[in-house]
Amino acid sequence: MIEIKLDDEQLKDLYLAEVRKRLEKFEAESYLMNSKQLCKFLNLSWPTIQQTFLIDPSFPSIRLGSKWLFNRKEVQEYIDYWSSEVKRKERT
Repeated sequence: MIEIKLDDEQLKDLYLAEVRKRLEKFEAESYLMNSKQLCKFLNLSWPTIQQTFLIDPSFPSIRLGSKWLFNRKEVQEYIDYWSSEVKRKERT
């Protein structure tokens, strides 16, 4: 016979860990990101993003008033292409 013992704290910790995982997944799948989310997504500061990417008219961005929005999928595709170009240029 198998006996499983969990105290309330262990159960609460397991529950909260699962909720955090699901929230992270939901955030990762959200369609649009704001500038703070983009910084976290790219692991770059906002000034670096402005100087490196926002000067490029092909960078997928939307400006609504003073707020910037970014399509997560399009940003990922742009970064994939951009990084391959940077690597290619470094080799030549």
